[in-house]
Amino acid sequence: MEPDFLNAFAQPTAFNQLPFENDIVQGEKKKVIKPTSRNDPKLEGLQVLLMDWINSTLKQEHIIIKSLEEDLFDGLILHHLLEKLGSLNLDVEKIALTENKQRQKLTVILEAVTKCLQVEESQLKWSIDSILKKDLLSTLHLLIAIAKHFQPDLAIPPNIHVEVVIIERTAKGLKTENAVEYITDCKETLEDQSNTDAFDELFTHAPDKLEAVKEVFLQFVNKHVGKLGLNVKDFENQFHNVNLVMDLLTDEGVLNVPLNPEDIMCRDVKTILKILYCLYSKYKTKKRED
Repeated sequence: MEPDFLNAFAQPTAFNQLPFENDIVQGEKKKVIKPTSRNDPKLEGLQVLLMDWINSTLKQEHIIIKSLEEDLFDGLILHHLLEKLGSLNLDVEKIALTENKQRQKLTVILEAVTKCLQVEESQLKWSIDSILKKDLLSTLHLLIAIAKHFQPDLAIPPNIHVEVVIIERTAKGLKTENAVEYITDCKETLEDQSNTDAFDELFTHAPDKLEAVKEVFLQFVNKHVGKLGLNVKDFENQFHNVNLVMDLLTDEGVLNVPLNPEDIMCRDVKTILKILYCLYSKYKTKKRED
């Protein structure tokens, strides 16, 4: 087994949670949630939310689930859920005891889901195999898609993501890659959206006020960097070490809007103003607290 495959998992985990070499055919890719992410309180909270939703929906059927992977893989719960939510009459047996029967049942169920969602197969983030193999990531993607379609008022928290290891078998052996995958919608906070919208509004509908805004931020910057013997006259050309600065600002919770460092290097005024606004807001808030 290749060293980088082993190194991808920093902590031990249960034997059946890892796709070992024999499970991956050449050219195939599999994603596995890192053990550290599996214990994320936000992820655990999402699982509780979905289990409560399923249990509430199927209360009249006296169905109670305690584990998304263990209780959904054979298709029984999914069958009941789709019949209840979508009034779908699926031509399959309720109980499938053998793996072959479970595969046939899941095929019918997932085809019905795909038809309801009106998505291409290439866009799906789950498969018959992954659900059968009790893959948590696939199960979560499937349930979120079902919930958003059949019960859009369900309060699913945004921005829940996990660290995953992407494992691929190539001609040279196993190849691994670390990545971050969003399970729920990636959304900015309302405050972040309003800040962004304000600058878009400024550039689009009030360009005549741009110089005045730039002057306010220049005064703010020089008030603080002047203590270091520095003077900024043109922040479009005088901002350097961009990647380092943005990393520091993000780590300190100052930068709360998604920005591209390359935009600063390209002297994009709107991006620079957004950064200065974040600094300005953070400083004003801290000053009020002090």
